Amino acid sequence: MPAYRLHHFPESGNSYKLALMLTLCGESFEPVWTDFGGGITRTADWRAQVNEMGEIPVLEEDGRRLTQTAPILLKLAERYGRFGGAAEDERYAILRWLFWDNHKLSGYMATYRYLRTFTPKPDPQMLAFLRRRIDDFLGILDRHLQESAFVAGAQPSIADLSMQAYLHYPADEHGYDFADSHPAISAWLGRIAALPGWRSAYDLLPGQRLQHYM
Repeated sequence: MPAYRLHHFPESGNSYKLALMLTLCGESFEPVWTDFGGGITRTADWRAQVNEMGEIPVLEEDGRRLTQTAPILLKLAERYGRFGGAAEDERYAILRWLFWDNHKLSGYMATYRYLRTFTPKPDPQMLAFLRRRIDDFLGILDRHLQESAFVAGAQPSIADLSMQAYLHYPADEHGYDFADSHPAISAWLGRIAALPGWRSAYDLLPGQRLQHYM
């Protein structure tokens, strides 16, 4: 199997998605901590050498650099035959929720959590706007999970691994007590955490931590 190196920082839910997927598939990776807080990903040299898109994570596979978590998750699911769905309808559902997560849930939650917790003076109006959007998305997910054990059906998939990433971080970072506000999400997070081999982001991803302002 390929040798993996994962460019990451511990607070990155997108990095965690790949770290968790590899771990659950029984694969190891070499962690490469990236000074995101110090602005390294915005430099011309880093973008020329690591990722022209200026984003973390980057997964190196035998020296070949892969970017964007959703297509990497799909690639890994196909390679290892895990979390990718067995039937056509299930695979469609996985794609549907995976794209929704990237466009809405993870996209907004990542920004909200970063501004709220890891910047010293976030704009209150921006936080309020993002919170309203996230509340809407969480409501959609919670209602769906009242009828389904996992996002795409009875079995966990890469859609679940993707969507749980930013939600599993400590409540003081994202500001939600899901057991109280969204009990179906809370129960679903518990089911994912019960998967054999599951570990949290701060257990899987080493490196210097961002300044915590909350």
